Amino acid sequence: GGKFIGNSQVCLILGDNIFYGKLDFLRSAIENNDGGTVFGYAVKSPQSYGVVEFDEKMNVVGIEEKPKNPKSKYAIPGLYIFNSDVVNVAKNIKPSARGELEITDVQLEYLRRGKLKVELIGRGIAWLDTGTPESLIEAGTFIYAIEKRQGTKIACLEEIALNQKFITLEQYKENVSKLPNCSYKDYCLKVIE
Repeated sequence: GGKFIGNSQVCLILGDNIFYGKLDFLRSAIENNDGGTVFGYAVKSPQSYGVVEFDEKMNVVGIEEKPKNPKSKYAIPGLYIFNSDVVNVAKNIKPSARGELEITDVQLEYLRRGKLKVELIGRGIAWLDTGTPESLIEAGTFIYAIEKRQGTKIACLEEIALNQKFITLEQYKENVSKLPNCSYKDYCLKVIE
């Protein structure tokens, strides 16, 4: 990925994480990132998560995985921003006891360098981790309720690309025309009526 990343920052989101709400916290983190940024999300039971400890300047001072006595109430969701140094950091990470390269080891290297910040995710943002059968059902129920009540889709990538002006209306129409006939395609067509 080094060639693709070049000198750019990268944002990594774990595939089983869903964020819903106004994403100003993400824009702020991207604009202010000077190394690595993790996010902090206040939770009732931090012992169930990776937890971030930080100082008054939002510098990360520690990361604990499922601590018995957490030093903060802020869980670290599966969303991270890194500068282009991440390519070299990742190349030097050794496999864990599970035989995997761990994102926590990348974070800890940025922490060791004094280049890891935290951006807190405030109220009004839903973070859904769908890594267990129960949490997947909860997320599905949440998304179903929002979509049914508002009549809009959550994470309709075609709609997002059009609204963010990543694609033109003509490109949108072309992309939607390639979708199979289904309720998702019907929704995409209604977006431009």
